[in-house]
Amino acid sequence: MRTDAGTGARRPREISYAQAVREALREELRRDPRVFLMGEDVGIYGGTFGVSAGLIEELGPDRILDTPISEAVLAGAAAGAALTGTRPIVEIPFSDFLSLALDQIGNQAAKMRYMFGGAVRVPLVVRSPAGSGTGAGAQHSQSQEAVFCHFPGLKVVVPSTPYDAKGLLKTAVRDDNPVVFLEQKLLYKETGPVPEEEYLVPFGKADVKRPGSDLTIVAWGRMVGMCLAAAERLESEGVSVEVLDPRTLVPLDTRAIVSSVAKTGRLLIVHEAVRTGGFGGEIAALVADSEAFPLLKAPIRRVAGFDIPVPYSPNLERNAVPTPERIEDAVRDLLVQGEKRPAGRTGSVRS
Repeated sequence: MRTDAGTGARRPREISYAQAVREALREELRRDPRVFLMGEDVGIYGGTFGVSAGLIEELGPDRILDTPISEAVLAGAAAGAALTGTRPIVEIPFSDFLSLALDQIGNQAAKMRYMFGGAVRVPLVVRSPAGSGTGAGAQHSQSQEAVFCHFPGLKVVVPSTPYDAKGLLKTAVRDDNPVVFLEQKLLYKETGPVPEEEYLVPFGKADVKRPGSDLTIVAWGRMVGMCLAAAERLESEGVSVEVLDPRTLVPLDTRAIVSSVAKTGRLLIVHEAVRTGGFGGEIAALVADSEAFPLLKAPIRRVAGFDIPVPYSPNLERNAVPTPERIEDAVRDLLVQGEKRPAGRTGSVRS
């Protein structure tokens, strides 16, 4: 906690998303000698985005391992280490290259506990920066969370705030199953309140970031902040938007999603990943197959990345994924279809 100089009131400290991840790593490495971090440039260089800076000086090269540039070897070695009783954390510097380790993660680590009848544990965390916005081009800017949701046995985590990033990562390290932990790159500099005392954020428990009554937005990762900003602007038009962050896509808090949609009667799903095959389609199907479906006042809508490689050009890159304008227009369109017109608005606006 910190003390406000003007009022003397105690307020929580604020740190960045990157600092929150680093704190989680440090605390778990100190807490459990079986935990170690391995990856490309995680040691001396401090991580591609500086997240692990200072850890090798503090904990030594036996706990912070710099590795060759081979994602397949990294993931395979970590899965084997997890089977022998250690608890590895692997950093892959860009999530795009998780495809090079897909056999080891999705076909080996994800299935071992099931295939051995629960006799083994695979406490493996694969951390990876994901998403667009850094001008890194088509091969370094994708959002591929839906790929990993398709492998039974994997848990998939996409935190949107520093608080969630720290609490969810600590939970991931203590889990006895493989976890894919995706950190969207543009969030690393975002700040927010993070307690100094120990805490965990449970898997499978969604968080309502903003309550509302007219429409539900389900979003994760970087899109949560964008949706919250859109909801705040729409409030001036008399629109009450509920923003729900699943935090973990596997396990998914289906009850929270269905309950929110049943309350508001409208659903907008927002994700940075391309629309086709994106996890938003799974959420739409979930609601369509639930008791919330008869209560819908308008069709379910998705705002997602366009089905194109992420462009290198900054302006094109910015518009290849959801924008505040597309989100707000989609909300207005859903309200018009549901016969609740925003103040001063007429007609339908297509996203």
